[in-house]
Amino acid sequence: MTTSKSLSVLICSAGRRVGLLSSFRTSLRDLGLEGRVIACDLDPGMSAACAAADAAFAVPRATDPGYAAAILDIARAERVGLIVPAIDPELLPLAQAAPEFAAAGIRVHVSAPPVIDVVRDKSETARVLDAAGVPVPRTLTEAQLRATPDGLRWPVFAKPSGGSASRGLAVFDHIDALPDSFDEPMIFQDRLTGPEYTINMFVDAEGALRCVVPHKRLSVRAGEVEKGRTERRKDLHEIAAGILRALPDLRGVACFQVIEDPEIGIAVFEINARFGGGYPLAEYAGASFARWLLEEVADLPRSADNAWRDGAEMLRYDDAIYRG
Repeated sequence: MTTSKSLSVLICSAGRRVGLLSSFRTSLRDLGLEGRVIACDLDPGMSAACAAADAAFAVPRATDPGYAAAILDIARAERVGLIVPAIDPELLPLAQAAPEFAAAGIRVHVSAPPVIDVVRDKSETARVLDAAGVPVPRTLTEAQLRATPDGLRWPVFAKPSGGSASRGLAVFDHIDALPDSFDEPMIFQDRLTGPEYTINMFVDAEGALRCVVPHKRLSVRAGEVEKGRTERRKDLHEIAAGILRALPDLRGVACFQVIEDPEIGIAVFEINARFGGGYPLAEYAGASFARWLLEEVADLPRSADNAWRDGAEMLRYDDAIYRG
């Protein structure tokens, strides 16, 4: 394909996401789009993805009131057409500022604020999905658990309601094992055991579910899949469709995680309304979400489909960027 269009991409909070950056770089080339893939981070000098980017910029923390404005300034100066957030804390400020970006001709890959409000609150996620008939583990707040300890089966799984990146996870064997208080709001769920899956899904700009790619998490390190294998499963596709019904304003790329518990069955315990760390496996299997986003932004013919390869495997290993 040849085109005279130019489109640059900005990966925010790029960190170690060299694979994601490479996906966009390859997709730009394959679509015949001129443009660069640039990155930003709190400390770009210590970010592998920033080192691999065509340009890199320092920005405030995502929780800083000026974060979205800093991203907009970079995007305008660098003629960026698509902004791709990579971590959860930046989703809401970018979603709230999305109309201002759109007025400047810049698409932010983020769903509407009401969607982010739900997925960033694990208690609300469980409530909204359960109400829509999506299977979730039984979920209680700290107050509910202390009032009705038999509301869950012990041991219970605990995590911060607003946490991410496997922060603050804990398992408690009985009610007396809970500390007197926690530093932040927590939720408690039935502890699930069994095979774990991440499901990457792509929803187009019109709200249609175009692709669902489950992979079995064969090995996990630091909260991200280290070894995985794609599996085509109708039941997991149907759960993805249920999540979209529960969150009809979800757009673009999202991923969710399930455990197939031998007693409870399949239960969704996490949703990320962004590219997940295991996305490169979905792309390798033939689901190029990066390309499909670029096609939308550049107003090119759409190629999103569900024709990915079953049984594709990913075996991650350590690599490094050397300087000096």
